[in-house]
Amino acid sequence: MDTKNVLITIFGGTGDLAKRKLYPSLFRLYQKGNLSDNFAVIGTARRPWSDETYHEVVKESIASFQPSDKEAQDFASHFYYQSHNVKDTDHYDVLNNLSDRLDEKYDIQGNRIFYLAMSPNFFGTIVSRLKSQGMLDTKGYHRVIIEKPFGNDYQSATQLNDEINQVFSEEEIYRIDHYLGKEMIQNISAIRFANLIFESIWNNRYIDNIQISLAEEVGVEERGGYYDQSGALKDMVQNHILQMLSLLAMEPPVAFSEKEIRTEKIKALESIRMYSEEEVRNNFVRGQYVEGEIDNHSFKGYRDEENVDENSLTETFVAGKFLIDNFRWSGVPFYIRTGKHLTEKGTRINVVFKQVPVNVFKNSVTGPYEQKRLEPNVLTIYIQPTEGFSLTINGKEIGQGFQTDPIKLEHRNSADLIENTPEAYEKLLLDVLNGDGTNFTHWDEVAQSWRIVDRIRETWDKDQKTPPGYSAGTMGPKEAYQLLEKEDRHWIWEPDEWYRQRGLLK
Repeated sequence: MDTKNVLITIFGGTGDLAKRKLYPSLFRLYQKGNLSDNFAVIGTARRPWSDETYHEVVKESIASFQPSDKEAQDFASHFYYQSHNVKDTDHYDVLNNLSDRLDEKYDIQGNRIFYLAMSPNFFGTIVSRLKSQGMLDTKGYHRVIIEKPFGNDYQSATQLNDEINQVFSEEEIYRIDHYLGKEMIQNISAIRFANLIFESIWNNRYIDNIQISLAEEVGVEERGGYYDQSGALKDMVQNHILQMLSLLAMEPPVAFSEKEIRTEKIKALESIRMYSEEEVRNNFVRGQYVEGEIDNHSFKGYRDEENVDENSLTETFVAGKFLIDNFRWSGVPFYIRTGKHLTEKGTRINVVFKQVPVNVFKNSVTGPYEQKRLEPNVLTIYIQPTEGFSLTINGKEIGQGFQTDPIKLEHRNSADLIENTPEAYEKLLLDVLNGDGTNFTHWDEVAQSWRIVDRIRETWDKDQKTPPGYSAGTMGPKEAYQLLEKEDRHWIWEPDEWYRQRGLLK
């Protein structure tokens, strides 16, 4: 395998993201030979750590992989710590001197990646200091990785993008959305474009509706302070859900390349109907979890969570309907929902196909029973925690007569396979090393996503209503069900029914 000569500087190197995701992912790349002898990592943050302390933190973060002592020590020896104040210009001079020494020591050839794993409030300051203090004056490539949230509305995102563009070109900016690194998200394109059976019917002639569900079993936990300023709409819909929607809705790219895929995703996002205030009220609902109990576990309400305003109007749940105004999707609703403290953790996509024009079994006289209503064919893409897909079709029920019964054709990746699948961050970090921006969000995608979400947010902010409550452990407020019922449809995934049938949920 190719080895990469690179210096990676992580701003926020003592943070939770670095310890839970970045260091383990870098270790996997090291194990596989994608990183070898010619790389180094500088971790920076305010804490006054030594290199030795940093090495212990890194080794602790990879302990679950059970490396040998030598392997762990060899890997950790490539890590260096520099206490740093992102606002202090002099600190960048110190950082630059260390970078130059490591460049020479590891023959890095001037290749530098900067990972901004901290508050977006500092992004502009950091990139401007990188330039002014000469940290980009090397002959190799320079790339910057940015975590979400990228702004908190279109205006702030534009300002942030302008600041970063003063230093880095669009091709050098990698806005990370870890969902785009997940195996089954990347599989959406394979299912669509590698199978004529699906691509030939992937349009409004055959598809009735598409449902995207992103459910979280946990509440806000220790993120109450952040979440109360954000909410489900900005936290999940603006990025993860609209990215999934664009992959489902985009036209086939001319070639499976970064440029062509990005072009089609942007077209799809720009085709989403921009709602009026009245249309927002008719097509989007929000909710806020209240205390509830499921399977003998009790949970407190959102307003009782730590660091949450006791009169908070922040939504912890969103359900809505997007419409795409183009020839392929005209008239097909894309239903979305996401929320905290729902019944189960899970992300899945349900593609619901139209019914056959005539149900020839409706008046069947071959049996004594009245024929049941035909169920729609449904393609389900399971993204997490399980990975795979299923196709529900109608077959004949075993026995007398001619009753139809849904049959599920299913493939799930095994637990062993999932365990050994590269983690999303590992894939995305390798993409950055390779200079491949396919699975990252381009500014045009971010901008259009914010325009869409801002229209919804502005309407809700004008209303200033308390979001409808839903009991923790359920799949959202009744309004989320009514959203589909008024159009004679229903949510395909209803895990709460399983618990209700067994008396585990009221």
